[in-house]
Amino acid sequence: MIIGVPKEIKNNENRVAVTPAGVSELVRNGHTLYVQAGAGIGSGFDDTEYVEAGARMLATIEEVYAIAEMIIKVKEPIESEYSLIKPNQLLFTYFHFASHEPLTHAMIKSNAVCLAYETVEKADRSLPLLVPMSEVAGRMSVQEGAKYLEKPMGGRGILLGGVPGVKPAEVVVLGGGVVGTQAAKMAAGMGAHVTIMDISLPRLRQLDDIMPANVQTQFSNGYNVRNAVKTADLVIGGVLIPGAKAPKMITRDMLPTMKKGSVIVDVAIDQGGCFETSKPTTHAEPTYVVDGVIHYCVANMPGAVPYTSTLALTNATLPYAIQLANNGWKAACSASNELKLGLNVVNGKVVYKGVSDAFNLAYTPVEEVLN
Repeated sequence: MIIGVPKEIKNNENRVAVTPAGVSELVRNGHTLYVQAGAGIGSGFDDTEYVEAGARMLATIEEVYAIAEMIIKVKEPIESEYSLIKPNQLLFTYFHFASHEPLTHAMIKSNAVCLAYETVEKADRSLPLLVPMSEVAGRMSVQEGAKYLEKPMGGRGILLGGVPGVKPAEVVVLGGGVVGTQAAKMAAGMGAHVTIMDISLPRLRQLDDIMPANVQTQFSNGYNVRNAVKTADLVIGGVLIPGAKAPKMITRDMLPTMKKGSVIVDVAIDQGGCFETSKPTTHAEPTYVVDGVIHYCVANMPGAVPYTSTLALTNATLPYAIQLANNGWKAACSASNELKLGLNVVNGKVVYKGVSDAFNLAYTPVEEVLN
């Protein structure tokens, strides 16, 4: 198969979809890799490394899209890429369709095959291609939150872990999944007092067993969340419904009850955000303030640490990319339920229920496009 790896052009997105090591594995499986010049520089991989691994370099993004049967990316195509996508071309990337209606309609119109990293799902309901970036984003959420709590950044001027004789910061983590677990571990490691909230009692029991003494668990409901955020210095939102819009955990009317200069970090922003006042921001302008509360809602948080993120992402995506390239998307998805669940839009049809529900679009069962 002819595989294209374009340079990411979303604001401050420095990751690349395939490392030189990944190129080497795909070439070893008999595939031809075309990589756009400079695609890996932001992640620390130069063009010569790709050439040595067996890739062929192309100067422009237009050339990559024009020649490739499968495009492997990190982030969803942006508007300038829409016209480059060909009918029947396989796009393997993060899409987060349910939070972006124009993208959804553009991909329907393109007649391409859109296989989303974030909805590839194992039998145990885990999301193997979302996990590595959720791990990065969960850890980064505390790092960024701590930074914006500093007074020069507009925050309360509080040190997350405090010092002897001074209480540490109060951190509330909404969601006990991968993001929430990583965020709670990081915040606890920095010495904060952490409350992690979830609607699953079995998950809360697990977290209660594995977390250090400065982390407490609490059942998540509207009443408990409303009370918890009143005393919080930092709130991390990590609630996810696979392939669908995130639920709104903090409503606008809660903000005036929070401390002035407190920080909320919405890691669910790719799926529409779990705070009512959230809107996507970029690494260039990462924050804004509503009712005295600093909002950090960067939609590609792991892009700020591209070397780590690119290696972690390729470790997870490469085995699936090889399956798709070796067998073609239809045979690969027919043979693998994990990959089948990754199909979101195929040849103009929406085949993922969460996407059709988000925008009231016609839904086609995925089995119909695989027959």
